[in-house]
Amino acid sequence: MIKRISIVFLLFTVATVGQSVFAASPAEERAEIDAASAKVLNDLYKVQPGAKKAVNSAVGYAVFSNFGMKIFFAGGGSGKGYAVSGGKKTYMKMLEVQAGLGLGVKKFGLVWVFNSKSAYDQFVNSGWEVGGQASAAAKHEDEGGSYQGAVAIADGVFLYQITESGLAAELTVKGTKYYKDDDLN
Repeated sequence: MIKRISIVFLLFTVATVGQSVFAASPAEERAEIDAASAKVLNDLYKVQPGAKKAVNSAVGYAVFSNFGMKIFFAGGGSGKGYAVSGGKKTYMKMLEVQAGLGLGVKKFGLVWVFNSKSAYDQFVNSGWEVGGQASAAAKHEDEGGSYQGAVAIADGVFLYQITESGLAAELTVKGTKYYKDDDLN
């Protein structure tokens, strides 16, 4: 049993880490991230049209395309994306570690919306470690419709999660680390 779990985690590691190892060039990898992030944004705008106003009027935003796997008592995931503020794009990575009973594989997208320059700067320059679980509809002042379907993560920071079935009502962000991709910036 432990041998099977080890093999599955080895395959998961090769599948998620191997993507960047086998990329032909940083320019090609950036193009892949741009395309995947554009798809996440388009999917979000289809299921939650008000999110476009939230993203476009924000101080900054970040978009990630992620892959996660959970087998019995442990799970993890990885993803890539970028953060944008003032027309400047910063490529980033994310890693996730999760504990608890479960079994499955999922692909999902995340869109972070920052209404505070300090929160955006902290996310990009210092990286963020997020723990816990959140579920709720977010409302910010008189713009509740713009943030419908988002979860308030911190003051002025909202998060949308897109799955194959649409907008997630509940977000689990346990043990997730966001940081700059030094190879692409």
